[in-house]
Amino acid sequence: MASPHFRGGSTSQLLRFATVGSVDDGKSTLIGRLLHDTKQLADDHIEALSTASRRRGLSEVDLSFVTDGLRAEREQGITIDVAYRYASTPHRKLIIADCPGHLQYTRNMATGASTADLVVVVVDVSAGVREQTRRHLCIAALLGVRHLVVAVNKMDLVGWDRNAFEPVVAELELLARRLGVESVVAVPVSALRGDNVVDKTGEAPWYEGPTVLDALHQAEAGLWAGGSSGSSGSSGSSGSGGSGGQGSARLAVQIVSRRPGGGRAYAGMLSGSSLHPGDEVVVLPGGRRSVVVELSTLDGPVAEALPSESVSVVLADEIDVSRGDVISAVEGAPAPTNEIEAVVCWFGAEPLRARQRYHIKHTTRVVMAEVRAVESRLDVETLALDGAESLSDNEIGVVRFVVATELVADAYRDNRVTGSFIIIDSNSNVTLGAAMVGPPVINATVDAASDVSGALAPLGV
Repeated sequence: MASPHFRGGSTSQLLRFATVGSVDDGKSTLIGRLLHDTKQLADDHIEALSTASRRRGLSEVDLSFVTDGLRAEREQGITIDVAYRYASTPHRKLIIADCPGHLQYTRNMATGASTADLVVVVVDVSAGVREQTRRHLCIAALLGVRHLVVAVNKMDLVGWDRNAFEPVVAELELLARRLGVESVVAVPVSALRGDNVVDKTGEAPWYEGPTVLDALHQAEAGLWAGGSSGSSGSSGSSGSGGSGGQGSARLAVQIVSRRPGGGRAYAGMLSGSSLHPGDEVVVLPGGRRSVVVELSTLDGPVAEALPSESVSVVLADEIDVSRGDVISAVEGAPAPTNEIEAVVCWFGAEPLRARQRYHIKHTTRVVMAEVRAVESRLDVETLALDGAESLSDNEIGVVRFVVATELVADAYRDNRVTGSFIIIDSNSNVTLGAAMVGPPVINATVDAASDVSGALAPLGV
């Protein structure tokens, strides 16, 4: 998703987060309350919400309507598409992705979480951690999200009972630890009433932690296009073309433009790390080296290009560079490959099986690919990778592909941009799956007897 970038300051000014969880747990209401209580809604917007609420026979304003803008969403009371909202507080700018909780729209949830710095997991305290909650958390972790805010919602319905709150938190902390999540902050909330969303509540004197907004202010930002997804795993070879390029600059060329007076410039979005004039780079998959002589954004020439910025690069040498090529820092440059192992979230109606052919879109390049093997399927309850021959709708597994044209792919744990691709039906052009290069970082051996207390760092520390 395109977003503003704030030059002259750190990317820590801008936090991208997604709300995930099962249907009816209160994700949209939480976001509506957050925007309402931080004074992000104009008077005419509030009046429109009041009118929509009265039409549904509600006596109070339904704040879930802030993000559920489609008619079908309001009629059914569920989120269908990802709703993006923007907010600004004195401490931070926020890009919010409100993701659907229904199983049928899992693909939309994956889209919303794919560029998130952190995820807000919303759980109905009376319903507990359901299968779809676990599935969403698995997908978010596989997508590289390593920081969670857990909003245990509807605490007013259980009388703010600490004994109802703590088992939910313990279950999610255990799951998070198995999935390689690095930090978790759990907050007891009532999104409907606004308790502990923006303002501290007096209903839970036993809770001394931050509100949801405080946790968002404290969180580390600017991670999604940076050099690491936050995994604590090593940055060695992925076995799929990655070569340990953690924190190494990558620019997938989207546009080649002629410069006035001669020469060419190559434009795209930068990921991995910053780039400077004078840096030595290699153009892949061809392998020709050159030096950066000029960097420009829409604001003009810059002395440094930052991850997630759209930037134009001028090289010292006239070499063949085309759309789909990757301009990479020489140190840690990935090796082009025709064979890729990836974790796949499958959303197609027809199962994914060996010997099937699809198009895959990796950065700005689209190539034909064949499924060599479906190696395993993830059990979302046990987190075990079981042997499998196919993946059905909403299943997650490890798949090996052979591609017709060499791709320049990092391990996903090293770079979420060059380490991911989508799988496309060659006839209908429908997106059938999302893929993350390399094996999943999951520790299924962690069990309930493990000492989870204190094992997960507090957010932002």
